[in-house]
Amino acid sequence: MEQLEQAILEIKKTLPGMTLLENEPMSEHSSFRIGGPVRALAVPGDVTSVSRICHILKEHKLAPMLVGNCTNILFPDEGLPELFLISTEKLQKLFLLPDGAIYAEAGVSLSKLASFAQANGLAGLEFASGIPGTVGGGLRMNAGAYGGEMKDVVESVVYYYLPEQTLYEIPKDNCKFAYRSSVFQTAAGFAILSAVFRLPEGNRDEIAAKMRELNERRRDKQPLDLPSAGSAFKRPEGHYAAALIDEAGLKGFAVGGAQVSEKHAGFVVNKGGATSHDVHELMMQVRRIVHEKFQVALEPEIILLPPDYKLEDNGPAIRLNHVTVTDMSGMTDRET
Repeated sequence: MEQLEQAILEIKKTLPGMTLLENEPMSEHSSFRIGGPVRALAVPGDVTSVSRICHILKEHKLAPMLVGNCTNILFPDEGLPELFLISTEKLQKLFLLPDGAIYAEAGVSLSKLASFAQANGLAGLEFASGIPGTVGGGLRMNAGAYGGEMKDVVESVVYYYLPEQTLYEIPKDNCKFAYRSSVFQTAAGFAILSAVFRLPEGNRDEIAAKMRELNERRRDKQPLDLPSAGSAFKRPEGHYAAALIDEAGLKGFAVGGAQVSEKHAGFVVNKGGATSHDVHELMMQVRRIVHEKFQVALEPEIILLPPDYKLEDNGPAIRLNHVTVTDMSGMTDRET
């Protein structure tokens, strides 16, 4: 804790004009509207400031966690007093490159990116127009919907490699994109800062019509009126998580203020006053019941941060994908 306090003081001195929220409740920032305070949440205005923060933290043998809109994270009620977050909220550069590709920084929302592509007659991002996350988070988990994924449209990614304090740009073929996964999620130390998107030309009106169609489908089928973190579980091979949960009779099933959506069984919603413990317990019970009925293991899509989560620079790799899940018996926890 002493190293973290010293780092915070140095960051304040080095970047005096930057927004730095201390002991900030994450219920104010997460789409679930759940979560206790983190020690600090920095909101740098540019990529250079991000690198300076990372450098100072590394000197104190610490590492930050980068977050976007926090639309896929469950923060613990107890708070995380040893965690330093960097928000990409102000990393908003978005423009066309001379060769017609799109450059977007990590904080650009996927809906804004899709609208920008449509306005410039570029097709392929229609699927992203209703996804609530950002470019950084979308690339990290290879976000997708309605048959499209980020891997289909990205050309290269610029990231800051925390152990080496160095910027790199890699082509998409090296990103190891898979279903709801990428190298940025499965390996340690990556902080996505920007990306280049290569899209085919299309008809602006047709692209806009497709976006409206997909967004109408979302409004009709998804519980957008209640706080959630999107799909609670990944799609198991050969099945659909929502269908299995529905067939198990779990629509409307609740633990405390957390509930399996009555509108879409693939969503866990905050009906009011839900705690992280409510959400976690609900998801674990859903997994157990579905496994008992169908022998199918549901894997959480939501990042479930445990109360003891922290990031320390203890060597060449920094663990950024520490997520607590529970096995099929519901009895023991493991880290993935």
